[in-house]
Amino acid sequence: MAPQRILITGCNRGIGLELVRQLLEQTIPPKQIFATCRNPDSPQNQKLNDLAARAPSVLVIKLDTTDAKSIQEAAKTVENHLNGAGLNVLINNAGITVPSTLESADADDFLHVYTTNVVGPLLVAKTFLPFLKKAAQENVGKPLGCDKSALINVSSELGSIENARENYPFIPVLSYRCSKAAVNMLSRCQSVGYQKDGILCTALHPGWVQTDLGGPQAPLTVQQSVSGIVKVLDSLSEKHSGVVVDWEGNILEW
Repeated sequence: MAPQRILITGCNRGIGLELVRQLLEQTIPPKQIFATCRNPDSPQNQKLNDLAARAPSVLVIKLDTTDAKSIQEAAKTVENHLNGAGLNVLINNAGITVPSTLESADADDFLHVYTTNVVGPLLVAKTFLPFLKKAAQENVGKPLGCDKSALINVSSELGSIENARENYPFIPVLSYRCSKAAVNMLSRCQSVGYQKDGILCTALHPGWVQTDLGGPQAPLTVQQSVSGIVKVLDSLSEKHSGVVVDWEGNILEW
């Protein structure tokens, strides 16, 4: 991985935690990894804190993506540690799902999921945008990519409108599906709006993974998914601007 400075939300478990671990194992790991989570002092974050204790490049930061004040405070902490440098990669990984069907869904369900899965990534991106712009300016001669400046929104194939006829009956999770369709649109709009600033914006489907969100029946382990994601991040280019790419590098219909 070429990015020198990277921030990831939702690092207390699953894909976020494994991203931190595998990034540290790269031949040339990032100089700084800002690993954020809602409550760093929680026992649930012990594995993340253990990683940080062994790796000076990892800084665990409190960031609740549903709380604008928390996002602002996290940004101040990151700014202090950047020491004037830019942030090469921001990965909006934090997300939730709840059981939800056409029959059971209600306003509380949708608002709860949208606040975390759509509004959160929007606010995080807006708040950290100056640092992404700074990284792009530092690497002005480079093409779009993660070694320059990139905003990655973790999405899902379940947000694909194209594929919903086939897979909705088996995996309804209506509010989650709709939120990820919205994330795909957010990513497309960001790619248009931030292209002039030299920032690559891409949505990423990590596969169906054996996490608390994906469940034990999922075909992919966390290690398999993240191993693919790390390779994909390294290969992203201008052709991936505003699209949904999966953990194997395939561009998905949505």
